[in-house]
Amino acid sequence: MTGALGFGQPIGGVVQTAFVVADIQASIAHFQRDCGAGPFFLLDHFLGEGQVYRGQPSTADVAIAMGFVGHMQIELIQPLDNAPSVYRETIDRRGYGFHHFGIAFTDVDAALPDYLARGHTLAFRATVPTGGSVAYLESADPAAPGFIELIPATEGMNALFTSQWQASQAWDGTDPVRPFL
Repeated sequence: MTGALGFGQPIGGVVQTAFVVADIQASIAHFQRDCGAGPFFLLDHFLGEGQVYRGQPSTADVAIAMGFVGHMQIELIQPLDNAPSVYRETIDRRGYGFHHFGIAFTDVDAALPDYLARGHTLAFRATVPTGGSVAYLESADPAAPGFIELIPATEGMNALFTSQWQASQAWDGTDPVRPFL
């Protein structure tokens, strides 16, 4: 894989901006109507295998929707239960809204030590269907607005995100919510 992903964002750069939401359908409608994002691809339930939250096994269930505005992927995450998670933690601390920036790396495990050495704390790990596992990091810097998610830039991730981005090109508003590819 080259230095850029098929949807135009660089490996090692921010590819995703994510929000925790109370109502995923209402949030999709907002991002479409007010931000020009879409279409969105909805996964009604995501229970990533091997979830580890703050060092403990986790079984948090979330709904996820992804759509593009330009080259930036917008991810909406709605917790579906009260299991401890980075999502519930954010809601409890400051409410719904911004959650994380996602940064793509060809090797998440190789990128992780640099973040930890700079004072970030590993808050969450989970395997993802596109290959590898994501790592959510919390900064000790009070100026940081939320988490950083290290996303494995696998061929599967690149193909999925690129197909979603391609669907957004010249999107005319039809089929605003589609099944997750």
